Amino acid sequence: MIRRGEIYFVELNPTRGREQAGRRPVLVVSADAINAQPLVVTVVVGTDAANLSRDYLTNVRVSRAESGLPRDTVFLCFQIRSLDPSRFASGSNTPGPAAILSVSKMQEVDAALRLVLGL
Repeated sequence: MIRRGEIYFVELNPTRGREQAGRRPVLVVSADAINAQPLVVTVVVGTDAANLSRDYLTNVRVSRAESGLPRDTVFLCFQIRSLDPSRFASGSNTPGPAAILSVSKMQEVDAALRLVLGL
């Protein structure tokens, strides 16, 4: 089962306008109770940290050392998407996550999401 706090690489195309496109890391932010249903999985999209020269309250920067991802990544918490679970599949199997975010980093994500969503 896909779980909150896990990071997967998924193909986000097709997209429009300023939406993040291509194969990217996404961080699962939906509750596990939702993820267990045959619905959608809500994520925030990540980008290469080298693309962002400064930090914003709506972003969470994660180093390679913290995450185990191939490069430093910034999760853009204003880029929230709900994805069909099939986007996480490789053939008929769902591979494991590329990484799992720490509790402290997920707290930063939660704070950024509250800001973005006005909660």
